[in-house]
Amino acid sequence: MEKQLIKDQLNRPLRDLRISVIDRCNFRCTYCMPADIFGSDFAFLPRSELLTYEEIERLAKIFVGLGVEKIRLTGGEPLLRKDMPLLVEKLSAIEGLKDIGLTTNGVFLPKYAMDLKKAGLLRVNISLDTLNSELFGEINGRHVGVDPVLEGIKAAQKAGLGVKINMVVKKGLNDSEILPMADFCKAQGLQLRFIEFMDVGSTNGWKMDDVITKKEIYELLKENYQLEPANPNYFGEVAKRYRYVGTNIEVGFISSVSESFCSTCTRSRLSANGQIFTCLFNGEGHDIKEFMRKGVTDEEIANRITTIWNGRKDRYSDERTAETIKNRKKIEMSYIGG
Repeated sequence: MEKQLIKDQLNRPLRDLRISVIDRCNFRCTYCMPADIFGSDFAFLPRSELLTYEEIERLAKIFVGLGVEKIRLTGGEPLLRKDMPLLVEKLSAIEGLKDIGLTTNGVFLPKYAMDLKKAGLLRVNISLDTLNSELFGEINGRHVGVDPVLEGIKAAQKAGLGVKINMVVKKGLNDSEILPMADFCKAQGLQLRFIEFMDVGSTNGWKMDDVITKKEIYELLKENYQLEPANPNYFGEVAKRYRYVGTNIEVGFISSVSESFCSTCTRSRLSANGQIFTCLFNGEGHDIKEFMRKGVTDEEIANRITTIWNGRKDRYSDERTAETIKNRKKIEMSYIGG
């Protein structure tokens, strides 16, 4: 497939596509889907509003033709969507796609990891914010301990999937868990990603005072480990990566609050209800689902995506101020994925 490479207003190419396949989750994590907002009466998207697997496959092929090389499946919790291995199989067969991953809370991996690997999935990012079961139950809002997630990690490793652990760090909540998580992941040979608490959406009560910065975490780790910088793998890589000296085990930082990476952002996002978002912190998407369902051609869809990306000038994290935080409407994480 010959690619038609496109760039935005800041000369950033389109390389990565995050696809949220569902807006539902079995957890109610405080920084994503707090239980007091996403309660038993919350109106989730009806099935008809979700993109079908055939529609996702069609859009993914078009995105790959425009330069996308990596796809990550997200949610909500993507493994709540029925027959996910079938979607992975469809996507992994797309010519020109180099990488396909999935972000999950890990609970369903003992059931699905092997089938996902056989279908073509290469790696998973598993969310785990503490090894303390009581605290983890408070964070996930469902009082689920860490054991189901640890079993999910083992299942992913056994299936031969690459595994990274995502830890969102919030001051006063789980910052005391930084070193225990680092110790655990290093001992298990797992790549750990510390994620700064971000102002995604408008329901997680974000305040700058709650942010533990990359610099603070790095300084804490440096007191306990010898670290050396790891070279970036590719243009647009989000994590700033370091290696434990004498090993091939890495620890990384996703620092969109304290050290913005807007200038190299190559990601587009497809929400659970078929909207294209050009920034994680956007409030307004571009409806591609209804446009596609009018019976348009692939070329017309490609032209629409090209127009959207060519007009992109998002750099929210560069411009984040108290005023922009207060006044900017933002989509919830559960619709757009991470």
